[in-house]
Amino acid sequence: MREIIEIPLDKVKPHRTDVLRTQGVTPGKDTSHNVEKPLRKAIELFLEYAHPVGVLGDIPLPQFEDVYKGDGKNETSTPLDEIFKKAEALALFAVTIGEEISQKISQLFKKNELVLGSMLDGAASVGVDNTADFIENHFLTMLIKRGAATSATAVLRYSPGYCGWHMSGQKKLFTYLKPEDIGISLLDSFLMRPLKSISGVLIAGPREIHVFEDSYPFCAECKTHSCRERIEALFKESRYNNRV
Repeated sequence: MREIIEIPLDKVKPHRTDVLRTQGVTPGKDTSHNVEKPLRKAIELFLEYAHPVGVLGDIPLPQFEDVYKGDGKNETSTPLDEIFKKAEALALFAVTIGEEISQKISQLFKKNELVLGSMLDGAASVGVDNTADFIENHFLTMLIKRGAATSATAVLRYSPGYCGWHMSGQKKLFTYLKPEDIGISLLDSFLMRPLKSISGVLIAGPREIHVFEDSYPFCAECKTHSCRERIEALFKESRYNNRV
């Protein structure tokens, strides 16, 4: 099954704390008028220029194994290579918040409105992450309705370019999923246009299959280690309360 999903803006609106974090502002820290004003404006602009949409398609394990292998440039050992083989269900996905918001960010920087431009760029990054979270939730809800998952099932996304999955994996992913139908194109560099887009695989299964140590050689090059927070969140019951 493949479906295109129009996503309500209010479901992916960036929270002020998350936007401030992209600007290096510690959550809970008092902020001045010089920060609050562009922050409010950035969120207003996000709601004006963002157009969240996603495409989701089930994929059997043998077909995903081919997509994952890509051009054979993956790292020798990766966490994903072990995780997807334990999956109860797999789906490819791609989401975007559209080209308009990227154009607006560029315009702000060209006009030397650097603070607002940076704040909107942060809001857009948070917003597209929220859009990918929405697709995770949607996939799990869909599996539960089919009787193919329970509230104990966890869904987590993995993307080419991370965790040892080479960026060139985008080629086969695009061939199989066809994100062009929602306005996403693949550049020669394997980056996507619009820039604020995310693609990858959704893996559903017992929460424990997603647990791995960030001790692979390529982990040392990771600047955020955001996988730690995302894995930890799988074991927080509140993450699933709105999915069924």
